[in-house]
Parts: sequence; C-alpha cells; structure tokens
Amino acid sequence: MLFIVSSDIDTLQNKNYHCIFSTLEQIMEERLCESQDYGETPLETSDLSHQIQVDTEKSYTCNTFGETFIKSSGIIEHKLHHTISKLYLCDVCGKRFTTNSSLSLHKRTHTGEKPYNCNICGKTFSYSGILTCHKRIHTGEKPYHCDKCGKTFARNDHLTIHKRVHADEKPYHCDICGKTFSHDSHLTIHKHAHTSEKPYNCDICGKTFPYRGKLTSHKRIHSGEKPYHCDTCGKTFSHNGDLTVHKRVHTGEKPYHCDVCDETFYRSSKLTVHKRVHTGDKPYHCDICGKTFSDNRDLTRHIRIHTGEKPYHCDICGKTFSQNGSLNIHQRVHTGEKPYHCDICDKTFSHNGSLTVHKRIHTGEKPYSCYICSKTFSDNRDLTRHIRIHTGEKPYNCNICGKTFSQNSNLTIHKRACANDKSHH
Repeated sequence: MLFIVSSDIDTLQNKNYHCIFSTLEQIMEERLCESQDYGETPLETSDLSHQIQVDTEKSYTCNTFGETFIKSSGIIEHKLHHTISKLYLCDVCGKRFTTNSSLSLHKRTHTGEKPYNCNICGKTFSYSGILTCHKRIHTGEKPYHCDKCGKTFARNDHLTIHKRVHADEKPYHCDICGKTFSHDSHLTIHKHAHTSEKPYNCDICGKTFPYRGKLTSHKRIHSGEKPYHCDTCGKTFSHNGDLTVHKRVHTGEKPYHCDVCDETFYRSSKLTVHKRVHTGDKPYHCDICGKTFSDNRDLTRHIRIHTGEKPYHCDICGKTFSQNGSLNIHQRVHTGEKPYHCDICDKTFSHNGSLTVHKRIHTGEKPYSCYICSKTFSDNRDLTRHIRIHTGEKPYNCNICGKTFSQNSNLTIHKRACANDKSHH
C-alpha cells in the first residue's frame, strides 16, 4: 500500500490542476464548518490522499473502481473526480453543495420559499440568519464596532466594508473605466452607468432602477412605509441611509471634509458636489438654455423654471413649490420650528443651510469666488446671482407682460405692480 505524498500534489499543480485542488480545499473547509452545525461527517483528508494499491509493475489502482494508472498524479485526479461527483447537485441550476442541508437552503432561491418571518413587521426571509440581522432594524442593535473610529454596525460584513475606508482599500475595479470600489456591489451598480441598464422595474408606476435596493426604497413612496425612526426626535424614514444622515443633525457630525478648503459635510455626495466649486467642473447641462450645473439635482430644479412645474404642495395653506426641501422649510412657518442653532450667538434657523451661511458672519469665510472677477461670497446663491451681472442672464419672466429678470425676488415684486396696472385698464 502507498500514500500519496506532497511531490505528487506538486506534479498535478504543475500540470494546471491547481483549480481542482483549490475547489477541493474549499469543499473540505465548507464541509468541516457544516459538520459542526449539522452533526454530519466532514470530508477527511484521506478522501484525497487515500491508500492506493500498487502492483509489481508500479501502476496505481483505484480501490473503489479498480481502474489503474501509470502515474500517481493520474490516480489523484481520478479520485478528485469521484469526490466531486459525490456532492449534492441542484437540479435547477447545476450548482453543487457539500451537504444536503446546504442544497435545501439554496433551493429556496429558486422556489421563493421564505419560512422565517419577523414578528414585528411581518416581513419574511429565506434564512434565519437574515431574519436575525433584519430584527436589528427594529431594535437598533449594532453589535459590531470599528476599533479605529468607534462606528457601529448591525452586520459584520458592513463593518468589514467600512474598514476599507480607513485602509483606503478598493479591491474591485471597473474593467471599462478603471474606477475602483471598496465593495463588489458598488462596482455592480457603477457598471450600469456604462450600460444604462435598469433591470428592476416598479410594478405600480413602471419606473426602472439599476439595482434592487433602489427599487425597494422607491416602492415605499407608494406604500408610505417608513420603517426607520430616529430615537432622538421620533422622525421616520423610508431608507436606513436617510436616517443615518439625519442623525448627524442632532450630533453635528460632519465626517467628510474637503482637502482644499477644509469645509466639512455630513454626507459624501455633498462633498463631491462641493469639490466642483474648486475645480469649476459642471458636468450637467440644460438642453433648453444650455446652462451647466455641478449637481444633477440643481439641473432638475432649474428645468422647473422653464416648465413652471411645482410638484410639492403644502397641505396647510396649499402653497406649491418646485423643490421638496423648500416645502419642508416652508412648513416650519406654520409650526414655528427652528431646529438649527448657532453655538456662537444662539440664533436659531429653520434650515441647516441657513445656519451654515450664518456662521460665516462670525468666521468671515467666503468660500465662493466669481471666476470672472474673483469677487468672493459667503453664500453660493449670492455668487449665482452675481454671475448674472456678467452674463446678462435673466431666467425669470413675467407671464403677464413678458418682462424678464435676473432674480426671482425681483419678478415677484414686478408681478404685483404688473397685476395692479392690468386691473386699472
């Protein structure tokens, strides 16, 4: 009898059989873990380096099937094939599993079976582990914490992804443009930008989305579901990310900072847009008047100047707005709410942006400069209005007499006079 030795393994690997050994190594590791959970017998190393009968002619015989091989590498490859053939095969997609229980769990992806349900909101899941993670949405439990910044997470894999922020690790790269990402799902989402593919569609309004998470969040617009709530003020949100950002209103946390001017932001997208102030980059343009914008949301709001669309209305006084943020600020006129206060003079504001601009009175900061005459401003809106002096742009027009204005406030004043003139005729 003869045992297979490491030199035989090397022979196989040199013959490009390393992928088979890699597969078996993974199988053995998985089987060992599963045996601890389910009480099954794991694959032993003897399944790979088992005893092989050697005859007097130095040939190698398989004890199971009786086949003979001249080289030991041949018998090893042969035995690998029968080990793989013993795996549990999914008859739907052909995927193989090392235990029957793993196969049973996998089959739920095809059948849609979700036997585990949340006793708080009734949502159902295919696996008990996912239910456990889901319940933390309701309890707020975040047992995994970063030992560098102290940030906590409900799931261990989210902590792993977060740690890449500190390590600046981005192992996933786009083979089209070379951009790198810290998580494979972010790469998948990014690739849709090249293909414009939006495979997930809403069965209520037909809107399409590049990935499932966006569709799930979107559907809450129709259902009105807001499962995430702030434990400080009780405000509810339809998406967990919105809750995370909202909490920074209470904590004052602004983890994203500009490496040019050191201004800080409470969300990364705000920083991305802000950096364009320094670079002058304006990738979004209006196809009606050709005006360009550094932020896609500014373009969307701008287009409503041309269309007159005001989709957001106050349910108290009926006033309509072109922006949801403007409606939210307006509603504080009725409630008197001013949640943002200056820690220098204690003045309060109904909007966080107003507080930010106000603080510059104390600091003297003027981060926005005119690219034509270099005049600086503490508020980006003041810069926008100023630039119209140079360009002569007058985007606001009176629908009574057709006169145009560079500022909306001037149009509002004019309309009152214009309406009075018309009433006298």
